Amino acid sequence: MLIVTTENIPGRTYQTIGLVKGTIVQSKNVARDFMAGLKTIVGGEIKGYTQMMMEARNIATDRMIAEATALGADAVVMVRYASSAVMQNSAEVIAYGTAVKFLS
Repeated sequence: MLIVTTENIPGRTYQTIGLVKGTIVQSKNVARDFMAGLKTIVGGEIKGYTQMMMEARNIATDRMIAEATALGADAVVMVRYASSAVMQNSAEVIAYGTAVKFLS
């Protein structure tokens, strides 16, 4: 599955199938939360949270691809990511884009 952030794929023509998305709500665990609390004292990157968000983006992307595949898509264009706090100690990550089918 070709995944791009651009509207067009050079050299390819396609028909639009529709919106596809993948989402996950990820929560912090006690160990990450404790280490994050310590890190806020001295500053810097909170690597446990960075890793958690990377994992969440990967899962959201995989779910978006699965939805596109189920629709018979060859690619997803205009891919975007968004995140938001759902409740205390958890975040939602969504990957979304437009599923397309190549013509010839």
